[in-house]
Amino acid sequence: MIEHAMPDKPKIINVTSLTKSKLFHIQQVALEFSSGKQAHYERILAAANGAVLIVPLLANHNVLMIREYSVGTDQYELLFPKGLIDDDESILCAANRELMEETGYAARQLNHINTMTIAPGYLGFKTHIILAEDLYPEQLEGDEPEPLEVLEFSLNDIDEIVQRDDLTESRTIAALYMVRDILSKRTNHA
Repeated sequence: MIEHAMPDKPKIINVTSLTKSKLFHIQQVALEFSSGKQAHYERILAAANGAVLIVPLLANHNVLMIREYSVGTDQYELLFPKGLIDDDESILCAANRELMEETGYAARQLNHINTMTIAPGYLGFKTHIILAEDLYPEQLEGDEPEPLEVLEFSLNDIDEIVQRDDLTESRTIAALYMVRDILSKRTNHA
């Protein structure tokens, strides 16, 4: 793979706030590129601390997933537990809190395995993927408007899982494959 040196980042000339909601802040950003060309882009700023997405892994290498209503797709989606990181929380503390709120389990071992973005061309939001292991029952009250259904799936069935009509969330799909690969490497090194 041949990598070429990238030019300097574009210079931000102006930032204009277009609208704000409790979740998002939309801005128009005027840029000047190293070529001298100027362009306007819109970006969505989201929660400053980002979010966590947790892959709860059981001892038998099955994963716990939740089924939750998602207003964006207007359907119940199969997802990994996830949530925003509070101002006073570390990434791993936020992950364990969300895990307890959404699945009724806590983890003795939490590992940050990756950080992902979604549509980085206009959405400035990072999700930290956390592998949660050595689970034990522990429930915290969450902010969900209805009880979440907790389901168990075998990573051996990953091809069938990702073909489900109720699994469309790309971060969840990517996290499934990441964890499968981590477990494969562990097995090969054992």
